[in-house]
Amino acid sequence: MTAQDSPSQADLTATDDIGWAVRLLAATPTHEHRDPRLLRQWARAADEFGSALAPVACTARIEERDGGLERGLLARYTSRPPTVELYTDTIALADRVVDARGWRAWYPPGSVRAAALAHEAVHAHLHHGPARAALKRALGHSALRLGRWRVAGHVAGAEEVAAHAYARTVCGLGRSPLLLTAALAAETETGTTPPPARDARREN
Repeated sequence: MTAQDSPSQADLTATDDIGWAVRLLAATPTHEHRDPRLLRQWARAADEFGSALAPVACTARIEERDGGLERGLLARYTSRPPTVELYTDTIALADRVVDARGWRAWYPPGSVRAAALAHEAVHAHLHHGPARAALKRALGHSALRLGRWRVAGHVAGAEEVAAHAYARTVCGLGRSPLLLTAALAAETETGTTPPPARDARREN
């Protein structure tokens, strides 16, 4: 789960969830010259696919660590061995950004971590099971056609869009995590990151 390239300082909420998904695809290598209408079609298909997925249990080992801010990561899934890395420094920053921007109704307490975990659980699900082929079919992109036969093609970035849509749905978020990653990118780019809350530094 990565932070996007820094957007302008315009109101980030003016772009809807599909709009942020289109931006993610447009910024993905191989899509630089794609028709924006095709990107929107793929973004909508991937969003609908992720939203409709049944809840997926996270069976991977979970590791919490710092270092996410310097890598631009909230979380990461690695397959050997299956592991979800949750970056606590980025998650803490995301929670501060949510409070600073008045978005707590969309991202309730604890939901940033839950969404990051759900997002990576779907990456594991798509990596190991038949759902990846189902996503390709839903996107309708053909890598090869021979008469009535066609080979479903890979759409770079579509899995990421689907994972964000899944996390939004299963965690009951008011907006996609894509909006939050855009806000994180804007905050870190401008250096206007809100400071930690006083109780965040308290020893337990």
